[in-house]
Parts: sequence; structure tokens; C-alpha cells
Amino acid sequence: MANVALLSAASPSTSSAAPRLRHVARRRPSRRSACPRSAASRLSIMAALGEDPIRQWILTEGKATKITGVSSIGGGCINSAQCYKTDAGSFFVKTNGRIGPSMFEGEALGLKAMYDTNSIRVPLPYKVGSLPTGGSFIIMEFIEFGCSRGDQSALGRKLAEMHKAAKSDKGYGFYVDNTIGSTPQINTWTADWIEFYSKHRLGFQLELITQRFGDSAIYDKGQRLIENMHALFEGAVMEPCLLHGDLWSGNISSDTNGEPVILDPACYYGHNEAEFGMSWCAGFGGEFYSSYFEVMPKQPGFEKRRDLYLLYHYLNHYNLFGSGYRSSAMSIIDDYLRMLKA
Repeated sequence: MANVALLSAASPSTSSAAPRLRHVARRRPSRRSACPRSAASRLSIMAALGEDPIRQWILTEGKATKITGVSSIGGGCINSAQCYKTDAGSFFVKTNGRIGPSMFEGEALGLKAMYDTNSIRVPLPYKVGSLPTGGSFIIMEFIEFGCSRGDQSALGRKLAEMHKAAKSDKGYGFYVDNTIGSTPQINTWTADWIEFYSKHRLGFQLELITQRFGDSAIYDKGQRLIENMHALFEGAVMEPCLLHGDLWSGNISSDTNGEPVILDPACYYGHNEAEFGMSWCAGFGGEFYSSYFEVMPKQPGFEKRRDLYLLYHYLNHYNLFGSGYRSSAMSIIDDYLRMLKA
């Protein structure tokens, strides 16, 4: 696993004194999991123990001399989020009272990889660590958001610039496994995209469904699709591009200059079209796609493959939230089986 401690070298400059005011935490209200111990409770316990690694980092490597306030800024039942206001600016902090630092390490590596493309704006991660009361935290740049999700044309162009700029010579996958929501996402390096997507995306989700719900019908049909989906990629040129991996509306915003911002990634290197797998709840319009394809030209068969990439996220939502998403996933599988005569 890559060492996330190197991220702390990118500490914020003391010259950025203007505090950034808002950074939205991941919100998916429909996700139902046991909520971690409240952030306020954990902070008070750490204060009583005199052990607060978040404050320690901010007041040393974060180059602040005092913390002027800590306020909750939302979050769901996966993570809690706080704003730490200091004389060196503001910091965005996410905490989880149940899960160790591996989840945030994966997020930090993804954010840093996207940040290094110098294309679309993402919050720069500074530090990942463990909490003495259990769980983990991540400290990152605090971005002041504007009043809207920004310009769709700019979002499409900058996302395509990121895909074009960041390619992997290791194949498809990522340096660590991470999570898609709270579901494990396996990122073992694989030379062939169809093999990677078959095994580590569709196949993995189908296996989880059989374990959790005993749904052999969707598993069997899904496996038939996997065995026959090569035909959907005929004529397409595929390269391992850096993907955000979970690009839905809650993970898209804009800064005060109107420039697009993306956050809360589930990064890996994959076929660029897989980035549109959450388009059913991302609100991508015609201007987005037009600008995107000016930078990353549309490949033959794009329209035929679109639902294949939606399928991964519908299967994941089935695993996360239950059978309400089964019909959408099964409909996509059945349509492809008819198309492929499989």
C-alpha cells in the first residue's frame, strides 16, 4: 500500500489567510447503515484524553497557531464532516468512528492523483490517520463552493482533460483497493479492460448479491452477459485513464469562480466511458457530452456500451440498499442478452 504520509508535505501556505467557507460532505440520504459515533462525542473524548491527532497536525504541519472554531458541516451515516477554522485558513476534516484509515488512504491517493493532473479542481488531501477513540480521519483543503454546480460545458471539458492527461502504464486498476460508497472496490492491476471490468466490477458485485440476497437468477444472467460482452467493444480504442469513479451530482460542485470541482472519489484507471456510469443521477446534459468529446473523441459503439457501465452502479445500489434497484439492473442485463442473442 502506498504511503499516504507523503501527502502531509503539501501543507497549506500561511499566506492563504482567507478562510474557505463550505465543503459539502458525501450525502446519500437513502444509504442506511449504522451511524458512527457522533463527531462531537469523539472530539470531546479526545479532548478529555488530551489526544487529538487532528488538532496536533493542524497546529504543527498545518502551520496554524490557533484553531478559532470547529463546526459540523453535515455528512451521512458513512462519515462525519467538520470545518476547522484557524488563523492559517480553514481545513475540511472527515472522520469515521468504525473504519480504519485504509478507506481514507484510498480516497487521499485518488484525490492526489487527480490533483496532480492540473486539470479539474479537487480538494488537496493533507493527512490521513487513526483516531485514538477508534476509527480514522482525513484532513484536506477546504474549498469554498459557489451557488451552483457550475457550467456543464466546463465540467465536460475539464473531466476529459483529466482523462487525457492521466494514463497508467500498469494497466487497469489502482494502487490500492478502495470503496464505492461503503462497498469494497477491488483494483487489482489487470492488462485487459474487459477482463478487469468483468471480474472486478460486474462479477464482484454479482457475487456479493448472491451472498447477501441469494439471488441466483440475476447472477446467472449476469454471468451470461459477462461471457458475451466482448462484442460490445468491437472497434473501440481503450486506454487506462484515471477515473473519479463515483461521479454523481452530490460529488460535483463549483468554486466561487464558477470552475467545476469534483470530490469524494472512488478512483481507478479504467476505460474513460466508465466515468459516465452514474449519469442516471449526475445530470449530465448535451453541453457536457459535446465538450467532453471535443477533447476525448467518442469511440465506435459508445451508445451500445452506455448501459453496461450503468449496470455496475445499479448492482452496487442493489447491494447497498436492497431489492429496489434489482429491476433496473435486471432490465439492463435482459436487454443486453437479447441484443447479443446470448
